[in-house]
Amino acid sequence: MSTSQRSLRLLSLLQTRRYWSGEELAQRLEVSLRTLRRDVDQLRELGYPVQAERGVGGGYQLAAGAALPPLVLDDEEAVALVVGLQSIIHGGEDALADAGLRALSKVVPVLPAKLRQRAQALAASTVPLDSQHSTPEPVDPQVLVVFAQGCRDRERIAFDYRDARGNASSRRVEPAKLVNVGNRYYLVAYDLDRADWRSFRVDRAENAEPRALRFAPREIPGGDAAQFVRAGLRGAGNLRVSARVHARADELESRIGRWFEIQQLDEHSCLVRAEDSDLRWVAFGLALCEAKISEVQPAELRELLNGWSSRLLQGSET
Repeated sequence: MSTSQRSLRLLSLLQTRRYWSGEELAQRLEVSLRTLRRDVDQLRELGYPVQAERGVGGGYQLAAGAALPPLVLDDEEAVALVVGLQSIIHGGEDALADAGLRALSKVVPVLPAKLRQRAQALAASTVPLDSQHSTPEPVDPQVLVVFAQGCRDRERIAFDYRDARGNASSRRVEPAKLVNVGNRYYLVAYDLDRADWRSFRVDRAENAEPRALRFAPREIPGGDAAQFVRAGLRGAGNLRVSARVHARADELESRIGRWFEIQQLDEHSCLVRAEDSDLRWVAFGLALCEAKISEVQPAELRELLNGWSSRLLQGSET
């Protein structure tokens, strides 16, 4: 049994009876009394109020009035849980997003105080920017926690950063917001050394540390962190695409509204726009319109759609 599994089992046992002797708990967990004491200390460090009685016949119990779930998470696991649920909320289908929101609302309140504060900092400091196309990148949970708490507490942070070309630099910033872009997180912050606003991919940051220096919040250009990141991505190799879709705006909103800008042109058609570095995802999104498409731009997207259509038709004839 792993340490995490044993801690979960220990907490579950403490909830089933008001009082356990050390000998009984050790036998149930199949560990020594010394290992049991270490496991109890771990629960205390996570914020669970386990009381102990010393001496012969001593034992353990949860503090009076405690109503704790059988949930044992370290800092990184708590952050991972919140990140996963937020990804579902911001990027899942409606039913799945609703379930994720319900789960998040249940999980965060029952976390011990130490972990709850970190999880709430992440949730409060993050805004979504829908994208279904980004590739998951490994993120250091500790970096994410430092960024989130810096946003919440208005505290300057320092970190090492490597840009898309691999250039390394050290940054001192005043963090404003975390923006969730599909499977990636971006930090929107005021760069003190460059005297300007920047967005940073969190997976490219490391060695983040709070500087214990508070600051007065500045206004994000345009007043919207998500739009600031979107504008930055436009200059990162993304293509501007558009098409005329012969359907009403209300029909398209539920199908592709998260990925495309939709503008009603007349009673029977709309102009849809998007930006992406992968035209295959744009083509897939247009296919979800389930309507006639014309005036497609750029030419590369038209060629891709024509190629897909031709191959699909050939396949249906065999």
